[in-house]
Amino acid sequence: MNYWLFKSEPSTWSWDQQLAKGEEGEEWDGVRNYQARNHMRDMKIGDRGFFYHSQTEKAIVGTVEVCAEAHPDSTTDDERWECVDIKAIESLKTPVTLEMVKADERLSEMVLVKNSRLSVQPVTEAEWKIIRKIGGI
Repeated sequence: MNYWLFKSEPSTWSWDQQLAKGEEGEEWDGVRNYQARNHMRDMKIGDRGFFYHSQTEKAIVGTVEVCAEAHPDSTTDDERWECVDIKAIESLKTPVTLEMVKADERLSEMVLVKNSRLSVQPVTEAEWKIIRKIGGI
């Protein structure tokens, strides 16, 4: 299993909206960055990820699971863009802020710290475990 981080502006798509989709999940559409798209092409059903609120909150707020592998993005006719579907798994008891991640030496090499603008990014298994623990799950 691989681990990922999905970034969304809460005003565009929030954790509460993701939770409301239930088992059906939601297409992670609208990504127009080749590196982020390529990460989605590498995802497999069952891979896990963090749901990150960007912009004002800047915090990991929940965990998700990939429930459909890469397929054409329904928001464009441009064949270059693909996406996956994700479903909510659980909320973190304590949101893990970007400030907290940057302050934890064990997370200093995390893509979120090194390339915080990338909307879909890999997370190592060690980072996954550390953040889940900090977040209370």
